Amino acid sequence: MVRPVSIALVGIGGYGNTYVNMVLDGWERRTFDLVAAIDPNPAACRRLDELKTRRIALYPSLETFYESHRADLVVLSTPIALHAPQTALACARGSHVLCEKPLCATLEDATAMRGARDRFERHVAIGYQWSFSLAVQQLKADILAGVFGRARRLRTIVLWPRDEAYYGRNRWAGAKRDTHGTFVWDSPVNNACAHYLHNMLYVIGPRIERSAEPASVVAELYRAHPIENYDTGALRITTADGVELLFVVSHATAARVDPTFSYEFDRGTVDFAGTPDGEIVARMNDGTRKHYGSPNAERDGKLRLTIEAIGRGTESVCGIEAAASHTRCVIAAQESMPQIAEFPRQLIRVTGEPGRRATSVDGLDDVLRRCYAEWRLPSELSDVSWARQGKHVAPQPWPDAKPHNEPDNTRASARSSS
Repeated sequence: MVRPVSIALVGIGGYGNTYVNMVLDGWERRTFDLVAAIDPNPAACRRLDELKTRRIALYPSLETFYESHRADLVVLSTPIALHAPQTALACARGSHVLCEKPLCATLEDATAMRGARDRFERHVAIGYQWSFSLAVQQLKADILAGVFGRARRLRTIVLWPRDEAYYGRNRWAGAKRDTHGTFVWDSPVNNACAHYLHNMLYVIGPRIERSAEPASVVAELYRAHPIENYDTGALRITTADGVELLFVVSHATAARVDPTFSYEFDRGTVDFAGTPDGEIVARMNDGTRKHYGSPNAERDGKLRLTIEAIGRGTESVCGIEAAASHTRCVIAAQESMPQIAEFPRQLIRVTGEPGRRATSVDGLDDVLRRCYAEWRLPSELSDVSWARQGKHVAPQPWPDAKPHNEPDNTRASARSSS
């Protein structure tokens, strides 16, 4: 009988609750053995009592866990600034890693994560769950097989209003750096909506385990909430193969638009309407259609496929290299507009009760929908007076090769869960 994979969950509050649910709800399948939950504030876990009933050991930090225990797989649902040091520490202690998105905030951290993985010969997956879904995997396989011909342009819109509780949930929400001075670049592009920019890069990547390389980024970054970084962004990215990507996102609209995309190819278009149970549908130029199912199905796929890949000794379908293209775009976007543009005060509306107040911008919903429909940035619409142009930036290079330097694993304490 094959021994179940032992798992330690790092960060069990916030998004970490999702992994707690995956593990507890899949307990009877016994393909894994949860050996520890690690969080300095475990009370934020909604199923903490159940973990205690099952006698799961609780630890305040990853270091204290490794003082007396080990795990085959460490799942990181921790702040962005901790992804690199905790990945390096886990690899050094013999654990494989499933790290939540985004990969990290800097290419130096990406290099450290890759170095630790390669030096200690561990498996490292990055938890962009759409990449692990059957729908996206089948779509990417067809793209690689040439079913759609050459990719021409891809666009995505996500309008997810967020209130002051969202930005008050920790000390780095909406910030460029955390309280320790470490870059996090927290924004809708690098956090809540990161999946959907990554997915455009991922599906047109040259291999299952790789994403497309960004060659040029121009970004327009705006804010309405009282934060340091931006809550609204419009990015135009050109890949090394000349494919145009348009990404429109905001946390400052009155209306909600769930992830919606349209990917254009020489032989057809692939669309996804922003509904929880919506399907990815390809419409070929000859009138035929293909349904790929929902990318939101099988939300435990990233955990299950990571466990399977560890057992086979194969590379993750979404590992460090696949996720790095997104990180490069995030950094380039910040360079494109280093001074975040403020929305005019007279357009900003704040409603609701203290603690849950919502901030929105008059007319922003319409502007961003038009940007998506017309393949334009706000500054390219003639009647948007508040729009500001960003500069074109070539993303920092990050070669797909093993580094020679040893990883830095000195910042690995688990603080608050994300």
